[in-house]
This record gives sequence, structure tokens and C-alpha cells, in this order.
Amino acid sequence: MLRELHLRLPLSQADSQDARLRAAAALLHLPRHRICGLRLIKESIDARQRSICKQLRCLVAVDEPLPPPPPLPVPPAPAPQGAARIIIVGSGPAGLFAALRCLELGVVPVLLERGKDVSSRRFDLRPINCEGRVPEDSNYCFGEGGAGAFSDGKLYTRATKRGDVAEVYRYFVAHGADPAILTEAHPHIGSDKLPRIIQSMRSAIIAGGGEVHFRTRVCGLLRSADGSRLYGVRSADGREWRANAVILATGHSARDIYRMLAREGLLLERKTFAAGVRIEHPQALIDAALYHLHRGQPRPINLPAARYTLSTTINDRGVHSFCMCPGGFIVPAATQNDEVVVNGMSLSRRNSPLANSGFVVTITPEDTDDFSREHGVLSGIVWQKQLEKATADAGGGAMRAPAQRVPDFLAKRESATLRPCNYRPGITPYNLWELLPRGICERMAEGLLLFERNIPGFTSEDALLIGSETRTSSPVRIPRNATTLQHPQLTGLFPCAEGAGYAGGIVSAALDGRLCAEAAAAHLRG
Repeated sequence: MLRELHLRLPLSQADSQDARLRAAAALLHLPRHRICGLRLIKESIDARQRSICKQLRCLVAVDEPLPPPPPLPVPPAPAPQGAARIIIVGSGPAGLFAALRCLELGVVPVLLERGKDVSSRRFDLRPINCEGRVPEDSNYCFGEGGAGAFSDGKLYTRATKRGDVAEVYRYFVAHGADPAILTEAHPHIGSDKLPRIIQSMRSAIIAGGGEVHFRTRVCGLLRSADGSRLYGVRSADGREWRANAVILATGHSARDIYRMLAREGLLLERKTFAAGVRIEHPQALIDAALYHLHRGQPRPINLPAARYTLSTTINDRGVHSFCMCPGGFIVPAATQNDEVVVNGMSLSRRNSPLANSGFVVTITPEDTDDFSREHGVLSGIVWQKQLEKATADAGGGAMRAPAQRVPDFLAKRESATLRPCNYRPGITPYNLWELLPRGICERMAEGLLLFERNIPGFTSEDALLIGSETRTSSPVRIPRNATTLQHPQLTGLFPCAEGAGYAGGIVSAALDGRLCAEAAAAHLRG
């Protein structure tokens, strides 16, 4: 008999298999010898009480052997000679997982990536951080691995409706990730380890007969005479790439792709997104608040850096934390040289002394109506860009970001001094009420006071606000048929993942990439 049990054990016992077996036997009111095996499915920290415990979800075998765990995926076999081809635009998680799925289905993926390979991308981060200069096709957003490659590698998602989340984790483990991500409630790889996993995935794609082309920016579509069918794309260097199915997995920052689709006369839709700032605290402050520690008491070695998720609604708009990075860094995520955008990342150890999170407010299409008369469905992108340029001006140039202590923000005054921040281009004192729209500032101010109740010290002198966080998601959705996943006006075009408005993170993008690969392969067969 197999049983799934939820166990709650003290930290001192939670990692002991014997303690788990004894707890399972007690919960089932059985003698210990009848428990023939126990496998951890999921574990999480329960810090709601001063006595911190671990919650464990386990599969327990009673009077019979424990079945083996699901196997890790094996490299796909080479596609047969003469197999159909699918073009995949973008090599972020959606593009990589779509390519692997294509090979499993016997189709040849042709990956086109505007940026560089993940190893070369590392060298393009230095001019951003140290010189305030953005290589516009290879940066924190563009290049192999997408925006997630150098912005944390968090894998937590609630997007279970797209497919088996655990299967995505198994793919990562098969390509070198720590097997602990299979059981952690909030799995995390880290920006120091994710690039090697991405390289392994690329190697598997090429070994299976797929193609990967870097520095290949798509700038046009190849369409039938009547415009209803897609048969390929054109890249900026004049080459034509032909296939009867194209998966568009370009991420939320490829604004030129939205403009290209608008020029082609294809239907686009405005959608909600969020904007605000990054908020940064000493990690010790977050640890003390969430783990019930005394001032100055170090975090126990068997506890990870504490993380939080905060959310409320103020005047009909969401106000929430976003992409919280315990023990992390704030990074410059601009894609052009006239803007400043901030994002967060953590290394695998999460051992920075500072924690940061997006602190954002929901923006609706109606908020961007001032730009809609001239820019139509792209009004949200223009709204974002205007704020990013204003942020660059407020920072004073060279990618410096405007910043303000939280008490000064609440008092609507510029900070006289700023504590050190790990945003490498540097920060400049600035009154953010003069930068951000008033509706955002008012809701942020009220949200800060509410969140102080959850995390004492959240609004302390050590809390910094750094502007501006604008790339939480795309303000544009590329519509697709719910069944075929194709654009309703263009047969063969499969809008995919975060850039199309159908995902919100590494795992949900990977799942959507697999779904689009299956739909595109079915289209070719049909």
C-alpha cells in the first residue's frame, strides 16, 4: 500500500530519514517495521511559530517496496533525415524547451537568437555594470538563456495548468541542476550555475540535429501571397529562414518584435502589467523578522536566507512584491542606452548581505491611454519607455539609478544620504514622487505601511527604494487560438510564453514552449 503523508518535524530532525520513518509510522499507527520505504516529494520551511519546523510531503510504502522515482529525461534521438523544420525565435526557457520537445517529436528545431551564447553574454555584462553602456543585442535580457539566465534562476510557479511542473525540474536536473530542486517548495538554481545548464541543453539540441544560430535578429515575416500563411522569417542580415511553422518566443523586452507585428497588420492586444521600484533591505533584517530572531542574532546555519511574498489591493489596484531575491543583487536590465531598468538576481548560495524585491503596482491599459491615440496597442510599451528614460535622467547617466530611503519616501523628501547598495552602476539620491506617477507613489506609500505589519523594519532607515522596475511582464499580448495556439490571422505563427503574454517566469515559459512545440508539430502533420 502506498500512502502520501504530510509530516511536520523540527529542524534538528527533518533531514534524518530515520526520524521521517518513525514519524510516518506514528502517523499511520503502525509498527516501524511495516514501513518499507519513504521518499520525499516536497519540503518547505514553516516559520509561522517561534519553533521553526519543516513541512514534508512524503510517499510512504507500507508492506511493499517503494516504486522507483520518475526517471530523468534522456537526450532525444537525432531527428530522421528529411524531417520537417520548425523555426524558434528566441533561446530563453521557452525556446530551449520547445526545441527539445521538437526533437522528441521527430522535428528539427532551428533556433534563432538575436544575442550571443550564454558564455559570451557574461563579457557583455561588464560594460553595463562598470561603464554604464548597454550592448543592445546582448545584455541581461537578450541572449542565450533569456532574461532568466542572469536574473536569479528561480523556478517557483503556480502555472500547473500548462503541464507537469516536475517534468521541467527533471529536465534541469538531467542537464546538471542540483537534484534538490525536485523536492524544494521554492526551487532555485542561481545565476552562477544556470549558464552551464543552458549550455548542456544547447549541446543536446545540436546533437539531436537541431540548429542554433546566434547574433541573428529577426526583423520580418515571410508570408504567402494572400498574407494568411507563414512560411518563414527574415533576419536583419538579409537571410531568409524557411519553415511552415514559427514559434515566437522572444520574451517581454523584444519591443522591436511587437512593432514588426504591428507593421505587418497583425492583431495585438493591450494587457495589464506592473511597475514600481526595487526595495532593498539587509538580509539580516528579513531573517530576524521572519525567523523570530533577536537583534544581532545570526540566522541558524540550517535555515536558508529568508524570503517573503507580500500582496494587497489598494484603490482597486494590486500592490505586491515581485521576484524577491534573498541574499541577492540588484542588476541593470536596460536594453537600450537611454533608459534605466532595475531587476534582481541571486547566486546559488544566496549569501549576499542584502535582500531585494520588486515592489510594484498594477498598471491597466487605461493608464496608458494618453499614448494610445498615437501609438495604439503599443501604448503600454511607450509608457514603459517614457518612465525608463525619465529614470535614466533622474539617475544622472551611466546607468546610475535614482534611490530614496523608505522613511524619506513616506515623508516625500529627497534623502540626504544613502547607505551602500549593491547595484553596481551606482545610485543617486532622488525624490521618487517626482519620477513615478502619483497613483503609483500613493499606493506604494500605503502598501509600505501595511507590509511593515508583516515584516517589522520593512520601512526602516535601512530600507532603500531604487527605480525603476518596469519589465515585470509585457504590456502586449499576441493573441492565439486556444486550441491550435496559432495567431488567428496567420497560419503557422505560434506566439509563445512571456513575450506573447502567456507565461510569467522560467518554468511557465518552459511549459508553454513545450505546448507550442506540440501544437506546431501537429500543424505540420496536419
